Amino acid sequence: MRPLVLGIAAALGLSLVLAPVPSGADPSAAPGLDQRQSVEQTAARRTVPDLRVRRLVTGLDHPWDVRPIGRGRLIFTQRDRATVSIWASGRTRRVAFPSGQVWVSGETGLMGLDVDPGFAKNRRFFTCQGGRTAGGGHDVRVMAWRLNARLTRVVAGKKLIGGFPATSGRHGGCRLLALADGSLVVGTGDAAVGTNPRDLTSLGGKTLRLSARTGKPWRTNPFVRAADRNQRYVFTFGHRNVQGLDVQPGTGRLWSVEQGTSRDDEVNLLVRGGDYGYHPVPGYNESVAMTDPGLPGRQRRAVWSSGAPTLATSGGGFVAGRRWGAYDGTFAVAAQKGERVLFLTVRGKKLLNVRVPDALRRYGRIRTIVDGPGSVIYVTTDNGGDDAILAVRPKR
Repeated sequence: MRPLVLGIAAALGLSLVLAPVPSGADPSAAPGLDQRQSVEQTAARRTVPDLRVRRLVTGLDHPWDVRPIGRGRLIFTQRDRATVSIWASGRTRRVAFPSGQVWVSGETGLMGLDVDPGFAKNRRFFTCQGGRTAGGGHDVRVMAWRLNARLTRVVAGKKLIGGFPATSGRHGGCRLLALADGSLVVGTGDAAVGTNPRDLTSLGGKTLRLSARTGKPWRTNPFVRAADRNQRYVFTFGHRNVQGLDVQPGTGRLWSVEQGTSRDDEVNLLVRGGDYGYHPVPGYNESVAMTDPGLPGRQRRAVWSSGAPTLATSGGGFVAGRRWGAYDGTFAVAAQKGERVLFLTVRGKKLLNVRVPDALRRYGRIRTIVDGPGSVIYVTTDNGGDDAILAVRPKR
């Protein structure tokens, strides 16, 4: 079955299981104890658990991103308020942060967030945000920050990379993913400018990869020796508005969630140097396909696509842990317009099934999904008023 059909099924709230059912031994033969235990364990892993959802942090406005920072604490951003806050032991504390330096307009403000893998020792974190430039202009940029020992204020800040295109604030992109190898992956939007996605000298409509310490282009980038400085940062291109990034556990594969036009949203497996085929020209023609195979070169097709009507997909994260049963190893994708979470089971480059639990269709627009320590995922709502960070756990 094609991904488009699966997308339509997901939009309707259906669960399609495409994986073949493994055949076992002769069913008439009585299995031994080891066999029975193996069958029981396999069945437990495949059970779809009911979900328990708790409104953990409330009274928020457009919480854009969240990360656990140990000892049950969370750090999170709010887009329009341009604030960084820490939640601990049932209380939210705003961090002293230069909110006035953040350019806020439309879909752009204080957005993507991730923490350094060494946060417990160095207290570094990263933001992707609107910024103000000399002469009264604006852009989108990535900043590195360090908190004081009490985690109450920012004591150091450094721009790692800037100059992402920004027009009205539309299609600001801005998802971050800090990897254990010291690199930082950045998902950017095309700023609603049709030429940006395939222009390798523009930082818009791309995924970028850079050193989280220095901000320099990552040493294995496909165009790292290009004459143009911007091109050296490009990891993949041909994107519209990258809203989600995560690495698949056990494989090292990078995945993205792309918010599409009225005809398609996409989930993509990112391949170094890959062209993902968005080219809405002349002008900004949003009636074109998200992946146009008629363009020069090879275009990477989506692993999952919504078809019409679209769901306005946003953040995404892999879910891990045996207690999650059939959700273990799935890629959970947030939907804003669709007001749901889709759990995608993927194997290699293939989509096997999509599950849409009713328990997460009661909270309006969903922005971000982050796997936490233990059997919990954190989900942010994005309704613009009385928003929340949800803690979601399997009931069993």
